[in-house]
Amino acid sequence: MFKIHTTENKARLGTFSTVHGDIQTPVFMNVATAAAIKGGLASDDLKNIGCQVALSNTYHLHLRPGDETVRTMGGLHKFMNWDRPILTDSGGFQVFSLTAINKVKEEGVTFASHIDGRRIFMGPEESMTIQSNLGSTIAMAFDECINSKKDHKTAVESAERTYRWLERCKAKMDELNRTPGAVNPNQLLFGINQGGIHDDVRIDHMKKIAKLDLPGYAIGGLAVGETHAEMYHVLDMVVPHAPEDKPRYLMGVGTPANIIEGVARGIDFFDCVLPA
Repeated sequence: MFKIHTTENKARLGTFSTVHGDIQTPVFMNVATAAAIKGGLASDDLKNIGCQVALSNTYHLHLRPGDETVRTMGGLHKFMNWDRPILTDSGGFQVFSLTAINKVKEEGVTFASHIDGRRIFMGPEESMTIQSNLGSTIAMAFDECINSKKDHKTAVESAERTYRWLERCKAKMDELNRTPGAVNPNQLLFGINQGGIHDDVRIDHMKKIAKLDLPGYAIGGLAVGETHAEMYHVLDMVVPHAPEDKPRYLMGVGTPANIIEGVARGIDFFDCVLPA
């Protein structure tokens, strides 16, 4: 599924093959939060600028127009007229960004909608079900993203919960892919590494999730309060413990300088809303 063609130190040049086409890495994914790029760009415009992967937001699409609506229209690819790969995030980042209006428990997270205030519950199973309805190429695991500056004890607790949630995501995704009528029965699940800026927590968490043998692995919880030097240090520490034969995704990071530094450290996937 992921073929590395050549390397230079830690940097890799590869191809990630999916049911919706090959992705040449390193790759920058354009962010289409609500199934469209801000600024009035059509899907054809994205192709003209060389976009290989579009990234859409599970939380926002669940609220509007609703994942069930997207499913009845044939899935996210048909909904946005895009025949190339799509990655959907899990809603986990909203655990962090909407911290003032959510409540985290072991079962999942209760949100107050930023649109109308109605209460919404989302846990690993709900996130996987929504993403299955969307039919994206790559679904992200539901994780708990904390402020990178949080203390060691909080980082440990969050990483452990994220691991338990990942196990539940994997089981649910396997079930949904086997369900007759699935929009995309070949949907891929990427796990997410968490642990703040604490080396031991990050490394231990990556070692644990690597054993689940997922199609890809992301490093989350960065660019949320730490310095660039701290972010690069985390990558130096954790990337050597990520599987060599699986793509690595640095979530939400995508300035030109960040991309160069990330590629040099062995990162393959990037996304950022800044260009939009």
